[in-house]
Amino acid sequence: MLALSFIRDHPELVREGARRKGETAPVDQILALDAERRRLVGEEERLRSEQRARSAEIGRSARAGAAPPPAVTAELTTLRGRVGELESRRQAADQELDRLLLEVPNVPHPSVPDGVGDADNAVVRRGGVPRAFDFPPRTHYDLGEALGIFDFERAVKIAGSRFALLRGAGARLERALAAFMLDVATRRHGYVEVSPPYIVHRACMVGTANLPKFEADAFHVAEGDRFLIPTAEVPVTNLYRDEILDGDALPIRHVAWTPCWRSEAGAPGLDTRGYIRLHQFSKVELVAFTRPEASLDQLERLVEDAEAVLQALGLAYRVRLMCAGDMGFAQWKKYDLDVWAPGLGRFLEVSSCSCFGDFQARRANIRFRPAPGERPQFLHTLNGSALALPRTLDAVLETYQAADGSIAVPEVLRAYLHGEDRIA
Repeated sequence: MLALSFIRDHPELVREGARRKGETAPVDQILALDAERRRLVGEEERLRSEQRARSAEIGRSARAGAAPPPAVTAELTTLRGRVGELESRRQAADQELDRLLLEVPNVPHPSVPDGVGDADNAVVRRGGVPRAFDFPPRTHYDLGEALGIFDFERAVKIAGSRFALLRGAGARLERALAAFMLDVATRRHGYVEVSPPYIVHRACMVGTANLPKFEADAFHVAEGDRFLIPTAEVPVTNLYRDEILDGDALPIRHVAWTPCWRSEAGAPGLDTRGYIRLHQFSKVELVAFTRPEASLDQLERLVEDAEAVLQALGLAYRVRLMCAGDMGFAQWKKYDLDVWAPGLGRFLEVSSCSCFGDFQARRANIRFRPAPGERPQFLHTLNGSALALPRTLDAVLETYQAADGSIAVPEVLRAYLHGEDRIA
């Protein structure tokens, strides 16, 4: 979240940031409540000072062996009641301020372009060359069903719509992709792998800004008021919730491969067929914690680390800088990586790489000490997929298909499939 002092000092900037994102921000309510709270605090402190003075007067009378004056005793009783009332009102104001602050979106970084949707996002570079076919390329779902590696009908029987089931070589190929992505992150780029819980407390979802705004999109576990994770970003970011880290240890980079659950899986009727928009899917997620002055450089590195997977797989892709209106509630700056799916004839998003500034760190209370003895500061958090498994698998199937419907296995994956070079 944004610091209350920042909103107090820059209300127009916060209003404009929300407008650029197409969001609302209760700035006026926050400022009015903040002013009322500060008035209550001042009055409470004044009355507490009077209360202490009357208590001291009664104490002096008691030490002198005299009964306290009745008027002083009555006044002290009145003061205690007024202080208690003010304390109660101040605590209620504190709780309401905390609630309202969670509703304020992050202000976009100045380098983020204006815009309201997909058409306004800027392509900053492209990688790879889309494959030229001498036959009409088929979609991943046609290929997968013909090969017997997708079983959508039984997935629906088990769990309902927007779920998928992989069989045989399909399941092995996805597992190979995940293992390869983890190896790229850990062996080539130095991320430390973690295997986190898949269920988290409400506080963790609030810390990463999934709650309260997106609670309707989450899978809630009633027991213990917990949630199935929508992304590994949630448990991995919360590894250091309520901690003060050593500044010399930054940046910290983690990678995790987890299933992800999202109740909202896209607009009604969009991508209802195939292995694209699902309630459950898996991702390899990169998460970084860094000093504020290094966070935008770390974002560029994060994007490059995600790109490296697409490059190694020989897939055509593009990198887009997202406009303010298509960026999201919590992001400070964000890039999307889209892979070319020749059977579908369009790009599919396989990664969003985001820098949040200190927005998540404030919500999760993650700080660092710049140097021994110095005052702790909020650090900056980043995350990005490297990559989302379903759409990457789709692009592999469609890019490496043959006219007979078989699939050549990308060379970098063959070792993970015990030398298998073709799915037929």
